[in-house]
Amino acid sequence: MKLNISCPSTGANKSFEIEDERRLRIFYDQRMAAEVKADALGDEFAGYVLKITGGNDKQGFPMKQGVLYNHRVRLLLSEGSSCYRPRRDGERKRKSVRGCIVTADMSALSLSVVRAGPAPIAGLTDVTVPKALPPKRASKIRALFNLTKADDVRDYVIGRKVTKKNGSVVVKKPKVQRLITPKRLARKRARLAEKTARRTLSKVKAKAYRTLVDQRLKEKKAARVQLAKKRAATKA
Repeated sequence: MKLNISCPSTGANKSFEIEDERRLRIFYDQRMAAEVKADALGDEFAGYVLKITGGNDKQGFPMKQGVLYNHRVRLLLSEGSSCYRPRRDGERKRKSVRGCIVTADMSALSLSVVRAGPAPIAGLTDVTVPKALPPKRASKIRALFNLTKADDVRDYVIGRKVTKKNGSVVVKKPKVQRLITPKRLARKRARLAEKTARRTLSKVKAKAYRTLVDQRLKEKKAARVQLAKKRAATKA
């Protein structure tokens, strides 16, 4: 069985091929998201705790969280479901997926390091792999560089070098997301002022409408009284 182990703290990934059935028994009958002590895998894993994040069987069907079976099942999946990507809006499809319980007929298992042991593993916990893409949200840039609200986030955006076809090298920087600028605050104030103006205008129009309705009612009442007087005078 192939074990694909990732270390979130270093960003590194490494694959291990283990054929010994006795060493793999610690994962059998365990579910996805379960934390397993990896001492039985070998001396280099002493003290390590691994979390099962997924896997696939020998036919390539992926494990699906929440399906409490140790074999394949066919489920009707829709948009938002894991193991399925709809091609059209509203599309649903019945697909075969693997249950979330690990058995011996798995070909690959995805694991994540929850707690590292005393000895580092070569290529996994002794190296640091930089992120492929830098953060572009303003709050995450502030957290990365420990900035305050007074600092300009745009001065700390991390760029990456891109080589064009003609051989020239340019530095591309992402657009900062959720950046609060004076222009954005001015637009927000304008939106609020427009909303307040609409609310005030609607109140003025409603008041004028009520005044007009009261005036029309008074006129109708006066007309009815005058008509009643004319009829009484005619009868007399």
